[in-house]
Amino acid sequence: MNRFIKDLSSVGFSKILMILFGLTSSVIVARTLGPEINGVIATLLVYPSLFMSFGSLGIRQSTTYFLGKGIYSEDQIKKAISQIWLLSSSFSIIICYLLIRFASNSGNSMWLVILALLPIPFSLFNTYNSGIFLGKNQINNFNKINWIPTLISFLIVVILVLWLDFGISGYLLALFGGPCFISIVLLYKTNFIKLVSFKYNLEIIKKMLGLGLIYALALLVNNLNYRIDIIFLDKISTAYQTGIYSKGIALSEYLWQIPAVLYTLIFARSSISKNDNAFSLKICQLLRLVFLIVIFCALILYIFAEFIVVSLFGVEFYDSVYIFRIILPGAVLFVFFGVLNMDLSGKGKPWASLKAMVPALIINVILNLLLIPEHGANGAALSSTISYSISGIIFLFIYSKETQISVLDIILFKRSDFKIISQLLKKIKVRNESIR
Repeated sequence: MNRFIKDLSSVGFSKILMILFGLTSSVIVARTLGPEINGVIATLLVYPSLFMSFGSLGIRQSTTYFLGKGIYSEDQIKKAISQIWLLSSSFSIIICYLLIRFASNSGNSMWLVILALLPIPFSLFNTYNSGIFLGKNQINNFNKINWIPTLISFLIVVILVLWLDFGISGYLLALFGGPCFISIVLLYKTNFIKLVSFKYNLEIIKKMLGLGLIYALALLVNNLNYRIDIIFLDKISTAYQTGIYSKGIALSEYLWQIPAVLYTLIFARSSISKNDNAFSLKICQLLRLVFLIVIFCALILYIFAEFIVVSLFGVEFYDSVYIFRIILPGAVLFVFFGVLNMDLSGKGKPWASLKAMVPALIINVILNLLLIPEHGANGAALSSTISYSISGIIFLFIYSKETQISVLDIILFKRSDFKIISQLLKKIKVRNESIR
């Protein structure tokens, strides 16, 4: 329990830093560039963000699984990773270039397209490395890979966007600077240079890709469900509608950072768990407590949505208030998927998420086509909240079937749930007193 509290505190602190730097950067860009330019940025980045999920080929997850289970050595995995990285980076850059240039209304400027593509190889490299740290349960190192790039990007945004007025170019350069910096650090820290080899171990690569591609497909479908609205708004609406939607949904996604504190720990510990059923029961207990916290936070955010949006982004983004409020119910129910999926993924069952996300994605596409032409960003928000709700509820039943734990046992509160809170508070208090 002490180790869990320590790791939970570490991940929580990392998430707070990421939210702080990411949200502040978003505020600067919103207030400096306005809704329409923010809409252009959203459409430029939608395809790279999608293919970052598939281009990663699920290597972080398969690395965590194989390293955590001790199936392959760290050096063997690193050699395979270096070879897969060269292939996946090239593939992702080429596909994203073609999509931005020929399938997006914002791909007319070659300079902006190049800037949008620059972070891809560095972000992939960081993602692969994070799997090594998760597999070894080195949570502190994993956290640094996540929050340090957001800090670097924030500093560059302040300099290039706020101070030097570089506009879109400045923001895209900032998104490149953060991942690039941490990649250079990791290149030397993890001794990847010494392990780069052109002697391919096809057995390891095949097995990593075999499991990883399922993770990658699941991530692609999940991220497509998050981003399909931006694609449709780009095609059948205006840059203004895309801009206000991007800020409204971005705020709602910060609500997911509450359970996201647990995602890393759940996945890492699930991959090395010796008693799957006992671990899943603990996850259900955590889910109930997290769900209660998320509902409370969502109510607060709903009530103060107008104040939050206008204070952060300015009056120009007032219409994002409606987007924010519409998406909140779906964001709450999606917590079921977020928490429970990490357990099954850590057990090597990433395909389970597809059973929930594919139907949700189909519904999202249909509703976008029906609602966006008449209702714009509000229609996209409604389709998203319905899709999120459906995926969360469906996955609840899938998890119940996979773990042989009834739905009622998963969602109904028990007295022991609240005892955990008091125990955690006592342990944190004792830890703080010992530090003093």
